Amino acid sequence: MSAELTPYKVFEAGNVALQCGITLVGAKLAYATYGRLNAAKDNVIVYPTRYGGSHADNEFLLKPGMALDPEKYFIFVPNMLGNGISSSPSNTPIPLAGPDFPAITQYDNVLLQERLLREVFGIEQIRLAAGWSMGGQQAFHWAALFPDRVAAMACFCGQAITAGHTYVFLEGVRHALITDPAWMQGRYSEQPWRGMTAKGRVWAGWVLSQDWFRQELWRDMGYVSVEDYLKNVWDAMYYGLDANDMLSMIRTWQACDISANPLYNGDRKAALAAITARSIVMPCRTDFYFPPEDNAAEVAQMPNAELRVIDSVWGHYAGGGRNAPDTAFIDAALKELLA
Repeated sequence: MSAELTPYKVFEAGNVALQCGITLVGAKLAYATYGRLNAAKDNVIVYPTRYGGSHADNEFLLKPGMALDPEKYFIFVPNMLGNGISSSPSNTPIPLAGPDFPAITQYDNVLLQERLLREVFGIEQIRLAAGWSMGGQQAFHWAALFPDRVAAMACFCGQAITAGHTYVFLEGVRHALITDPAWMQGRYSEQPWRGMTAKGRVWAGWVLSQDWFRQELWRDMGYVSVEDYLKNVWDAMYYGLDANDMLSMIRTWQACDISANPLYNGDRKAALAAITARSIVMPCRTDFYFPPEDNAAEVAQMPNAELRVIDSVWGHYAGGGRNAPDTAFIDAALKELLA
């Protein structure tokens, strides 16, 4: 996680039956809340975490005066299963520890989040479900699985269904990890640091655009060369995280499909058409993971959705708070959805 961990709570969910057919014994969902729940319980925003991130990484959008204002809303930020804080390969006991941790879907994540809100807070209605990247995948799932309970949805630099090209990109990242001899089929005695470094270098070429590198925007960050930037930013990006956790989240990402559940039985058209929430889907023009064309195909099948492209050279990072104009673009759309 890129942000220092801030306080959070843990929902002890007991034994949870997962889509893969395995029971996650003693499941734990870590979460943070910001702001106060009003008496009507109608000021709730669900804002899930992204790949490799924690609730603290979402805080760049949670400020007074911004759309996700803790002084107005009760903002629920659940940590995705597999991220190292909620139940994950690194913190689950044998026999589900490490590489034996079961496959998690976004359906599993969102059903557990819904259960927490209902059982702990008595919350039924969601004013807005929103998220970046894998957080956006979960926002899509919220809107499709609970269409009568989610009033608005925003996805920035994410998708409802992982595209084939993105699946292949993730295979490259996954193999950067598992081909490190120290990985040892996930039963490593120390983290596979060479694999982690390789993973960072692979990711660096995908998360930002050719235009970003062409403009040498790494110079604005204080680096004197591309290699200087890679060495100081990306080589240690995933140090401190667990390789099996990283692989678990990749597996979840690759399997993302809002129709792959008992409600829609693989009917993607029906799942997208069921999203009646007022929705704004915001891909970045230069995002290699989630290009506008993929989102356009999804939005075309949604009855109350708009495609709003972020015109930025920051690629996937346009959705993650790295560039102020991009963040302002997203914030403006969220304000519209909450108006």
